[in-house]
Amino acid sequence: MLTTFVITCRDIKGKKFNAEPGPTRYLSVPAAADEILPAHEASTPKSWRKSIIAATTEAKNKMTGATGDVLVFVHGYNNTTKTVLMRTRTLSDTLMQAGWKGVVIAFDWPSDNSTLNYLEDRSDAAQTALRLTQDSLTLMVDAQDPKDGAKPCTLNMHLLGHSTGAYVIMESFAQAEKSGDLFKRPWRMGQVAFIGGDVARDSLKESSDWGRPMFSRIMRLTNYASGFDQALAVSNAKRLGTAPRAGRVGLPADVPRKAVNVNCSSYFQTKDPKTSVYEGNFTHSWHIGDPVFALDLAMTLEGMIDRDVIPTRERIDGELCLTPGQRPKYQKHW
Repeated sequence: MLTTFVITCRDIKGKKFNAEPGPTRYLSVPAAADEILPAHEASTPKSWRKSIIAATTEAKNKMTGATGDVLVFVHGYNNTTKTVLMRTRTLSDTLMQAGWKGVVIAFDWPSDNSTLNYLEDRSDAAQTALRLTQDSLTLMVDAQDPKDGAKPCTLNMHLLGHSTGAYVIMESFAQAEKSGDLFKRPWRMGQVAFIGGDVARDSLKESSDWGRPMFSRIMRLTNYASGFDQALAVSNAKRLGTAPRAGRVGLPADVPRKAVNVNCSSYFQTKDPKTSVYEGNFTHSWHIGDPVFALDLAMTLEGMIDRDVIPTRERIDGELCLTPGQRPKYQKHW
C-alpha cells in the first residue's frame, strides 16, 4: 500500500481531527497509519502538490499510456477520519486492480458521525465547497496553468462525489464561477462521477442555474443510481421531504448531453452484504470495494471507450445498466 494523499478541512483537538471546520491542510498519510492525523501534514501546499505530480508520473497507465491522472474523492456526511482513509485506500486499490494507474486524493470535510447532525452537515458542506474551490481546485489548476511562469503540468483531474459529496462538488463549481481569477482561467475537469448522489434530480436539468457552472467545466458526468438506496429514501426522517435524489431515481429527461446515467439497481440485487467490502449503510455505500463498479469507473476515467459501449454496461429498456464485464480482449494492443 502506498502513501494516501488527503486534503482536510477539519479542526484539530489535541492531536486528532474532529468534526468541526478548520483550516485547509494537505496530508501525506503513510501506509502504516490507520487514521488521518495532524502529524501527517506536509510542510507546504506546493511541496504536497509536487508529491502528487511525482506519484502520477510514476503511475503511467500501461493500458492507455496516460500519465497525470488524479481522482479527488469527496465523501458524504457521517464519515469519520478512519472511514475516509479506509474508503480512499479501498477505492485506490480496486481502481488499480481494474487497470487504472492514477492517484486518488481524499477531500475530507467535517461531517459528524450522528444522523441527527445531518442538517448541520449540509450547512458545513456548503462552506466546504468554497474550500474545495479556493484551496484545492485552485492548487491543481495552478499546476495545469501556472501563474509564475513555471512549466505547465499535464494533470488530468477527475472528481468522485459520494452522497453529500455530490452536493459539495456541484456547489464548488458554482463558487468557482464567482471567483474572478478562477473564472477567467481556461481550466477543465475530466470526468465527474456521483455515487449515491445526494442532490435533487432536477438540479441536473439542462435549465438548472446551479448545475450550469459544473457542466461548463467538465468533459462528462456519470451518475450511478440505485432504486434500492435506503439512505436517499424520501421516507427517511432526516430528509424532511426533500426532492427525489439523483442517486436513487437517476437523471432527469432534459439532462445536458455531457451527462449519462448508469442504473445499478439490477446489479445491486446480486450483491450479498456478507461477502462484500463496504463501510456504513450497505445500500448507500456498496460501490467502494465492488470490482464491477471499479472497472466501470476505471474505463470511465480513461475515456477511451464511448459511454454507450463500456463493457460493464448493458442497455435494457433504453437504460444503461451496470453489469459484470471485462475489458476488451485486445485493448492493450490498440
